[in-house]
Amino acid sequence: MSAQPLAQPLAEAAASVASPAHPLAQQLGHPLAASAASLVQSVDWLAVAPPLIAAVVALGVLVADLFLPESRKNVLGWISVAGLAAAALMLLPLLDGDRATFCLTGNGIGTGAGPGSLTGAPRACSYTADHFTLVIQLLVLGGALLAALLSITTLDDDRRRVPSGEFWFLLLSATAGAALLPAARDLATLIVALEVASLPAFALVGIRHGDRRSAEAALKFFLSSVTATAVSLMGVSFVYASTGTLYLTQVAQRLPDTPGQLHTLAQTGVVLTLIGFAFKTAAAPFHFWVPDTYVGAPLPVAAYLSVVGKAVGFSGLILVTVVAFPSYADVWGPALAVLAALTMTVGNVGALRQQATRARSAVRLLAWSSVGQAGYLLVPIAAAGYAKDAQQAIGSTVAYALMYAAVNLGAFAVAAVVGRGRAGNRISDYRGLYATNPVTALLMAFFLLCLAGLPPGIIGLFAKVTVFSAAVGAGLGWLAVVMAVNVVIALFYYLRWTALLFRAPEGETVRHRIPAPLTAAIALAGVAGVALSGAPQLVLRFAATGLF
Repeated sequence: MSAQPLAQPLAEAAASVASPAHPLAQQLGHPLAASAASLVQSVDWLAVAPPLIAAVVALGVLVADLFLPESRKNVLGWISVAGLAAAALMLLPLLDGDRATFCLTGNGIGTGAGPGSLTGAPRACSYTADHFTLVIQLLVLGGALLAALLSITTLDDDRRRVPSGEFWFLLLSATAGAALLPAARDLATLIVALEVASLPAFALVGIRHGDRRSAEAALKFFLSSVTATAVSLMGVSFVYASTGTLYLTQVAQRLPDTPGQLHTLAQTGVVLTLIGFAFKTAAAPFHFWVPDTYVGAPLPVAAYLSVVGKAVGFSGLILVTVVAFPSYADVWGPALAVLAALTMTVGNVGALRQQATRARSAVRLLAWSSVGQAGYLLVPIAAAGYAKDAQQAIGSTVAYALMYAAVNLGAFAVAAVVGRGRAGNRISDYRGLYATNPVTALLMAFFLLCLAGLPPGIIGLFAKVTVFSAAVGAGLGWLAVVMAVNVVIALFYYLRWTALLFRAPEGETVRHRIPAPLTAAIALAGVAGVALSGAPQLVLRFAATGLF
């Protein structure tokens, strides 16, 4: 018998059952219609504006590059800076309260601004613009803006080897993904945002034509990141198979009630997801790509990765641990504590071993220092697994990240100034900087003292105290001791570099001419560092209030 005569009656029967007037549909509460209605949702364009503006400007720059002559390519840099500034300004209208979009509207899941629905179930949304999102987006967009100002000068100096249009498109695309990630509230969006932030970064590291060191750095970065993504995707798939959902709030609800036969699968998924994000945060022993990548990449790209790339990894790690896996705090809490101790020790010892006369030792020291700083950032996240108030512990991480972003970008900006006169960019090249560029030397000393946690860098001292108190408050006394030892180790190499700035110069002094974009970047970082040092308590209050 042919199937054709049966097709039309079966289709009519299915349509009849799906109709609201059908008795069976009425008896079942019309699930098909409810399911269809749950897919129809409005988009809150204001909530998604910051990453959306960065993405739109990226496409605009790529198209404009086709029509602009080579002599006017520098316009693309200023368009990118303006786009990043506009994206950052769009955070201001979002300060009035939490906003969410791409939410489930059926099955008792609420869509309002409150934390739950009428049935008491938490919202299931893919994008949420809460306080945590806004703080991280401010860090990401502000860091990208300073990196863009550094890049304008670098592209002018190295225009033959770095294509302008592609560079600005990649930088803006990576920033759009980085701004999207802290707002992601389901595992699929989280992974997609992570890759949108990472894939353009590979190309940025290796964008210099004919540079073998740059190509090697990009390859190491690519291989490590691909491994991290593969591990994360496997972990996410296991978590989804165990819970039947990708939304972080629903995962948190269902993980404790996982059936016995799926319990091992859920545990494996949690562990693999955490390992994947440990790669992204450059936590030891997954840090091996950092020094070579920073040295091989263009200096503004290294500055971008040290701040924005780190913000991406840590915001993702916070979301999967505190929001999605709180029931597994007894697993990720001790694991992150061990990773924090190992990471800060490896990073600080690596920075301590840098020789002042080695080529590119300044950038290499900053790279190892960023690994050590990643260990400090991990401490409050680990403490959140033990503390009763996880939000306060996470606030310490966010406050430390804000401090670190401002002063580390400032240090990279000064490194860009010195690198213009001395291509080797050795630590020894900074000797006598005060004699030729006194303001730049004073700001560099301030940035290094902030990273060390010494006055007048009050914000650095305040940030380290908050991280230390988070460890002590969570009962992690051994981790606080390890942190104290590492702070002492870091003091040595930061103070050694600072003292070098004010020593008598050797040989002929070189006065470094500072272009306007580079001056603006150093000034913005300096103003941010001084302002934060003037009112350090406001940073923690701003970072910790109503994160989730």
